[in-house]
Amino acid sequence: MAKLNINGKVRDVQAEGETPLLWVIREQVGLTGTKYGCGVAQCGACSVHINGEVRRSCSVPVGSVKATDKIVTIEGLSRASSHPVQKAWAELDVPQCGYCQSGQIMAASALLKKNPNPTDADIDAAMTNICRCGTYQRIRAGVHMAADMAKKA
Repeated sequence: MAKLNINGKVRDVQAEGETPLLWVIREQVGLTGTKYGCGVAQCGACSVHINGEVRRSCSVPVGSVKATDKIVTIEGLSRASSHPVQKAWAELDVPQCGYCQSGQIMAASALLKKNPNPTDADIDAAMTNICRCGTYQRIRAGVHMAADMAKKA
């Protein structure tokens, strides 16, 4: 049995050490906002924060996560979708199909925490998640809008 701190709540989970964190989050904890995309850490649909760093949970073995590590999923990013990135995404209608967007939002929020005023080049370098619908221009605009919203808050 492992203990995981997910969205501020310590949870006991039963999983082999090599089980991907993604499956524990979705199947045992029941938080389905974190999506399975590729399973090889390429697409970013499974992005979560671990100790403030964006990580692709499909490639993080649950055995490598300590009980003291703080895991944040899209459900734990903010109450009532009030995070500036979530607000900007809604205002600009960033998603098309939406499947990848929880991972995009987690990547964008991690970027803005490290760099509250990113340039287009900074955004392009940090936002390596794949969007099959090609909403990259709206994603970039959403990051800029969220940065502006955060400055005003």
